[in-house]
Amino acid sequence: MANAKIIQAKQQEVDAIATKLRESSSTVVADYRGLNVAEVTLLRKQLREAGIEFQVLKNSLVSRAAASADLNDLDSVLTGPTAVAFSSDAVAPAKILSDFAKKNDALKIKGGIVDGRFYDAAEMKALAELPSREGLLSMLLSVLQAPVRNFALAVKAVSEKNEASA
Repeated sequence: MANAKIIQAKQQEVDAIATKLRESSSTVVADYRGLNVAEVTLLRKQLREAGIEFQVLKNSLVSRAAASADLNDLDSVLTGPTAVAFSSDAVAPAKILSDFAKKNDALKIKGGIVDGRFYDAAEMKALAELPSREGLLSMLLSVLQAPVRNFALAVKAVSEKNEASA
């Protein structure tokens, strides 16, 4: 009877992980081996402040959950100690983990899933280098304002020229 309870508990855990995999815009898998307690606590704090759930999970449970969520590519990075970050923001977990890894060599990003597509470690680092959503919107706004600003400057220059000649 105890085995049935254990199996049922593990199945519930797999189902919960599969739900998180399906609902998250971004899931990043990292190797935290070599980080001390203070460093892990600091990392968890940074992730929590950004609304990112960070858990240390068993590879076998994540593998089964990934298979249940049709994300079989994730199996390739499920080796060794594994911590998983789940987020509704596509870039934030990769950015925070990458920034933390720059300061702490022990943290290694293994890969992840963004909007249903598997990204290896190099692609996750490239994703982390992208500007934030606010930064991209700022860039777009400046590009959209440039023609109007240039037109206004041209009109002003013409009016000043006409005033000077009059």
